[in-house]
Amino acid sequence: MLSHVEKKHLPYSQKQMFDLVADVGSYKEFTPWCMGSRVKTWESDHVFLADLIVGYKVFREKFSSRVVLDKPNQITIEYLKGPLKNLKNTWVFSEAKNETCIIDFSVEFEFKSVALQGLANMFFNEVVKRMVDAFETRAEEIYGSENHEI
Repeated sequence: MLSHVEKKHLPYSQKQMFDLVADVGSYKEFTPWCMGSRVKTWESDHVFLADLIVGYKVFREKFSSRVVLDKPNQITIEYLKGPLKNLKNTWVFSEAKNETCIIDFSVEFEFKSVALQGLANMFFNEVVKRMVDAFETRAEEIYGSENHEI
């Protein structure tokens, strides 16, 4: 199983970063390799089911997940179906000084397919770093780069 943990201190508020990550329907606009994203249904005011379509060249897969929002502290993604054997993904948002935010991001996953898992092993860290960086870039586009001092 592959895993990645990353911690970042960003010049945006806890609420701003939570809202940005919780907006799954917008992922297709800014995350690498995301060809489609949508919220399918809401189970409650803080739990929804979502689909993502990710792809690169001839590779294209659909993932279904259950997203649990603990506003503004944490977002947990529970894998439901798709090409994976397992997926655990968590975003934790902590307030920091001057209305900034510390983000703890963790993901671990394993493909059902040995071939896809082998491919993922070669590129995993770079792919995950680019995904996390896409959220930081999106925050700068939406909230500005001069928001707060860290």
